[in-house]
Amino acid sequence: MSMTPTRLPVVLDVGPAVHQSAGLSRYTEQLAAHLLAEEGDRVDLTLFYNAHSDHELPPSLQAAPVRTLERGQYAWRLGALASQLVRWPRFDRAILGSQHPRPLYHATEHLLPRLPGPTVMTVHDLIFERYPEHHTRTNRAFLKLAMPLFVRAADRIIAVSEHTKCDLIELYHTPVEKITVIYEGVDPRFRPAPANEIARVKAVYSPNRPYLLMVGTLEPRKNHATAARTLARLKAMGFPHRLLVVGGQGWLFDQVQAAVEEAGVANDVTFAGYVPAADLPPLYSGAACALMPSLYEGFGFPVLEAMACGAPVVCSNASSLPEVAGGAALLVPSTDDEALAGAVARVLREPGLAAGMREQGLAQARKFRWARCAGETVGVYVETAERMARETPRS
Repeated sequence: MSMTPTRLPVVLDVGPAVHQSAGLSRYTEQLAAHLLAEEGDRVDLTLFYNAHSDHELPPSLQAAPVRTLERGQYAWRLGALASQLVRWPRFDRAILGSQHPRPLYHATEHLLPRLPGPTVMTVHDLIFERYPEHHTRTNRAFLKLAMPLFVRAADRIIAVSEHTKCDLIELYHTPVEKITVIYEGVDPRFRPAPANEIARVKAVYSPNRPYLLMVGTLEPRKNHATAARTLARLKAMGFPHRLLVVGGQGWLFDQVQAAVEEAGVANDVTFAGYVPAADLPPLYSGAACALMPSLYEGFGFPVLEAMACGAPVVCSNASSLPEVAGGAALLVPSTDDEALAGAVARVLREPGLAAGMREQGLAQARKFRWARCAGETVGVYVETAERMARETPRS
């Protein structure tokens, strides 16, 4: 008679899904939702977050068991760092409860307190190391001190791309065997939109004009400056397109606005801010071309989302973007506005090229599934817990 295997107890930090709205939030919510829905036979999952505001769990996670800590945002960050430096304060009971053996703890953002059980941390990027000028001085100082400690302290690291893995090895000398690359996924809501939905969003966001689309937090590393200069070149070629920019304001937004003004295209760029979730798929589907000339991306959700919605993509050849785009996008140097304008002009002028890119993009996006991400993540949990069980428990 077969016996039902014991489920591995895991505490997952879902703070980003509670308090944020960009890439880390999507990663955390989707991972948690798929662990709950599809991996319940292997994982006994408890959600954790620091309740430093009135924010709540997203609806998709509200039925799950949850544990919270109530500290100010900065007190929590500094407390996690202090716990690694001087082993105080101790967060064992608040985070892990009194369960024995201790649950595995998965830090989904770059914040790992010292805990007695096995720990896994997801590293999304090391942008602050590569482009420190794109972070505030305070945040940069914290991460420069804390991240190497957190990376060393974690029993296993999940990197969201091969590029992030290489950065960890090069910058922190992290042992290669400690790192597992697990690609993120694409939400199924990102799919080619029907014509009536495309017409609806065009009427709202770009009436009477075709548009190029950029999606992501408005901050300098997204390289809106190069996109603005590219648009100026395209206008000089006679293209009527506007640039529609979707996303909330991030670090140093004034620099983004200044770049648009300097390029002389302020009347041809629309900053839409955050848009309703229902509008984003048809906005992708209706774009003449989606642009992502980023200087650095740990993963690059907008590339896959655009492809999943049938938009041709032109992106930079920097960091993780070639991994994500595969052969389905046109790649150009991130700061070469002449090359970017030339690639976009090809897409706009050559219907056959654009159609082929749409088909290749759909196929590429289908390779990235959250169910696979969750399954591979559980594999890391199991390997980590089994290895730690064979070693002497930490004090």
